[in-house]
Amino acid sequence: MKLKKQVTVCGAAIFCVAVFSLYLMLDRVQHDPTRHQSGGNFPRSQISVLQNRIEQLEQLLEENHEIISHIKDSVLELTAHAEGPPVLPHHKPNGSWVLPPESCPSFLSVSPQDCQFALGGKGQSPDLQMLAVYSLLPFDNQDGGVWKQGFDITYEPSEWDTEPLQVFVVPHSHNDPGWIKTFDKYYYDQTQHILNSMVLKMQEDPRRRFIWSEISFFSKWWDNISSQKRAAVRRLVGNGQLEMVTGGWVMPDEANSHYFAMIDQLIEGHQWLEKNIGVMPRSGWAVDPFGHSSTMPYLLKRSNLTGMLIQRVHYAIKKHFAATQNLEFMWRQTWDPDTSTDIFCHMMPFYSYDVPHTCGPDPKICCQFDFKRLPGGRINCPWKVPPRAITDANVAERAQLLLDQYRKKSKLYRSKVLLVPLGDDFRYDKPQEWDAQFLNYQRIFDFLNSRPNLHVQAQFGTLSDYFDALYKKVGIVPGMKLPGFPVLSGDFFSYADREDHYWTGYYTSRPFYKSLDRVLEAHLRGAEILYSLALAHTRRAGADSRYPLSDYALLTNARRNLGLFQHHDAITGTAKEAVAVDYGVRLLHSLNNLKRVIINAAHYLVLGDKDTYHHDPAAPFLGPVGAAGLGHPSLCDPAHRFLVVFNPLEQERLSVVPVLVDSPHVRVLSEEGQPLPSQLSARWSSATDTVPDVYQVSVLARLPALGLRVLQLHKSLDGHTMLKSSVRLYLHGRDLPVRKQEVVPMHVFPAAADDFCLENQHLHACFSGRSGLLQSIRRAGEEREQRVSSEFLVYGTRTSKDKSGAYLFLPDGEAKPYAPKDPPVVRVTEGPLFSEVASYYQHVQTVVRLYNVPGVEGLSLDLSCLVDIRDHINKELALHLNAEAAAAGQLLPHARHGLHPGCTEPPDTAHSPGPGGLQPQQR
Repeated sequence: MKLKKQVTVCGAAIFCVAVFSLYLMLDRVQHDPTRHQSGGNFPRSQISVLQNRIEQLEQLLEENHEIISHIKDSVLELTAHAEGPPVLPHHKPNGSWVLPPESCPSFLSVSPQDCQFALGGKGQSPDLQMLAVYSLLPFDNQDGGVWKQGFDITYEPSEWDTEPLQVFVVPHSHNDPGWIKTFDKYYYDQTQHILNSMVLKMQEDPRRRFIWSEISFFSKWWDNISSQKRAAVRRLVGNGQLEMVTGGWVMPDEANSHYFAMIDQLIEGHQWLEKNIGVMPRSGWAVDPFGHSSTMPYLLKRSNLTGMLIQRVHYAIKKHFAATQNLEFMWRQTWDPDTSTDIFCHMMPFYSYDVPHTCGPDPKICCQFDFKRLPGGRINCPWKVPPRAITDANVAERAQLLLDQYRKKSKLYRSKVLLVPLGDDFRYDKPQEWDAQFLNYQRIFDFLNSRPNLHVQAQFGTLSDYFDALYKKVGIVPGMKLPGFPVLSGDFFSYADREDHYWTGYYTSRPFYKSLDRVLEAHLRGAEILYSLALAHTRRAGADSRYPLSDYALLTNARRNLGLFQHHDAITGTAKEAVAVDYGVRLLHSLNNLKRVIINAAHYLVLGDKDTYHHDPAAPFLGPVGAAGLGHPSLCDPAHRFLVVFNPLEQERLSVVPVLVDSPHVRVLSEEGQPLPSQLSARWSSATDTVPDVYQVSVLARLPALGLRVLQLHKSLDGHTMLKSSVRLYLHGRDLPVRKQEVVPMHVFPAAADDFCLENQHLHACFSGRSGLLQSIRRAGEEREQRVSSEFLVYGTRTSKDKSGAYLFLPDGEAKPYAPKDPPVVRVTEGPLFSEVASYYQHVQTVVRLYNVPGVEGLSLDLSCLVDIRDHINKELALHLNAEAAAAGQLLPHARHGLHPGCTEPPDTAHSPGPGGLQPQQR
């Protein structure tokens, strides 16, 4: 600090001298006797002298600017080096590690006043709060008659005498971008034919309407059609016959998807539509996601959509909302104190979105108006009453039968405007179906509309046609709050379509792919940031011709593959095995491409002299390295390597950066050559075996916001800055061989351990010596411990036809304790930067890590599990955490986390069909 002050004073003195000299020169010019001429007339020679002196003065000013700039840089450099080597962690007499206080905070505390939600919401309370609704319902599943999950609906024929019923029949085709078939297989077998027929059949009658949702399919089709067909599509969109609803790359799952990815696929679809068709979606359409999150209405509202439709909601909620005419509502965020997040939502009332469950409450009747099921076709009606083609002879009877269903359905809503979807999965894939549906329905519409005594106006429409008519009834602009409709907050999880069939198994099905999704998402964000920064630099320097601009195509492809995986049969894990593998290959391919983008951008950005930049794909300047990567840097030749670390967050962070090396004799230095705190640990291949000649070095580094940091790895026998972790291995009486690494201290104990604890400056965590599992947590400054019991449980599945699977969680009763044949091996690692407890059971290994660093990483425990239950059939393993709040004497809600075999198996390995999940709450 003394040197820092001296340098600062010296620099300030030089600056003052420079300014004073400049002042004297100016004063000399002002008092030059040659300037005082009578009448202000200057001789030509003296004007020349004055011009020379002005030029000299300008030159002196530039020189002074350069001097001051050099002084400033020197002061900064000297102060950076004058701080001396960092203070390293050290041992206390009791054996625990202590970190020095950090020079600047790694995180800021948040005041309750900074968060509107913490204030409890000062705005108007919603009419419907879903937690309250759930608590009111008996979930008794009574038989409702023809509408099995509902009730009988009656009406008076005169109800529409003063205000006719307005019916919008909305043809649609739900195209899953992967499920039973892969994305490409579906496209070539069905989707391309649907869209090709759509262009032809819609132009035959301007009264026809159609909606489309999945832009992933639409863009693929667009790339393979002629310019004439593209122009026809634009005309259909322009005149309102074809509507693009939601406009996302897919119809995303709303339970497993991260909101970053949900936004990303929405942006990708919207930008494609705006670029190629010149339209932006107005209404949202979500008929197949397995439950609905309150995140989706928020994203749609912020994307300027004014209305939305949902379908898969617990049948008891549908029945309750139908009975109270609350199936349409303004959906508001729970934290919103006003109406800024409100969006109008229509909930479909019946079992499914197929034709038998959309025209009215009786599927036996509605199925008779699905004209794809006409006799002679490939599908028929399960209720054994087939449809009949509409003729002059039967149109009156057929129209009256259908109108009865329309009227009954309209009684569930508050308005005299009715929405009737007309479609199903991959419908309209043949021209014959287009003709059958549109021609027969048009004959019915013509009959109904020509009979004023029926008081109905029926027509084909789009989703926005329906919403516009609804808004027109009350005379307000679409998007504003509709008077007379309730305000709802909350979400619609968990979903059950019948009995106790809760769709909660998919929360954890195929966890390996769910994890890969998050990895790709993180790499995509990092790659986009680095590519943008590098491109901006190269353009400003006029060097963009030397930069691989083709990387943008890799980014686009990765965004689209990530978007595709948000589909409600992809990230959910509910597709067939071959389809899941296809998704996995796409994700892995994009992950490798993103690493190339990151390497290319980091290469350019870390160079001090950008003129030396040269892109050579055959010889990349940087290579990917990670703690879990396939490779690790060799320190043999050359004697040192450079590690480039990128922080994709917009906040500076103090983090532990892990890297694998092939030598324990390593020093990690900063860019300035200062040693950084580092912890040396063994690399384990099993509970008792270390990997030979591979070590993990964990470096404590402060990473700039959205910035790169270069670390130096030096091979050195001087290990003053390399702090080694120590290991205690408890074998619990098992006779197991142990492979040690000499440089990492290890103590092997044949018997079980007593209970033990780990601690840092924020937390004190205690573990069972026998199981290695967490028992209690105490925060710094608190006297009371919070008991946290944790145990592994096993669920079976029912012996009936319906079992737990990719979708459902149907256990055979209460979970039973997991009973492995051998006690676990418990390994305790303690070090200056982190400590951890690893427990190895027969089918699962757990690691609980506690970081001993300032900032957010040290505020919590990191828990991970690796599972392999391939030798179990129809069994599910769950980790049960039960936390008791000692202060209040209350039992906090427990959580069961499903653990599944997909973590450890290759894509082509069969696994147990029971994926498990969170236990549904039976209310």
